[in-house]
Amino acid sequence: MSGDTRSGSFRLIHSIIAQIPAGKVATYGQIAAMAGMPRAARTVVWAIHSPAEEDLPYHRVVAKTGRLAPEHVFGGCDIQRDMLEAEGVTFLPDGSIDMERHLWQPE
Repeated sequence: MSGDTRSGSFRLIHSIIAQIPAGKVATYGQIAAMAGMPRAARTVVWAIHSPAEEDLPYHRVVAKTGRLAPEHVFGGCDIQRDMLEAEGVTFLPDGSIDMERHLWQPE
């Protein structure tokens, strides 16, 4: 992917992430599909690690299983969970997000 294509894709991914409402989460694969890049979940990861022009709710992007990011991503193992719980996101006994309840379903 060339630099221009990558930056355009990253901007699109960032614009999708910006739309995730509080209390909801989206998966890396879901965002990739919404950006017209099915099977490109890693591109979403790369986009998250590249600078955006605004603060984005990256904490609302999770694995398809409802697992949170590795602890080094948010600076501690409980920071992402705390941010999501503050927005009303609930967790199952195994520590994963209740995806049936909180997966974002854009209209």
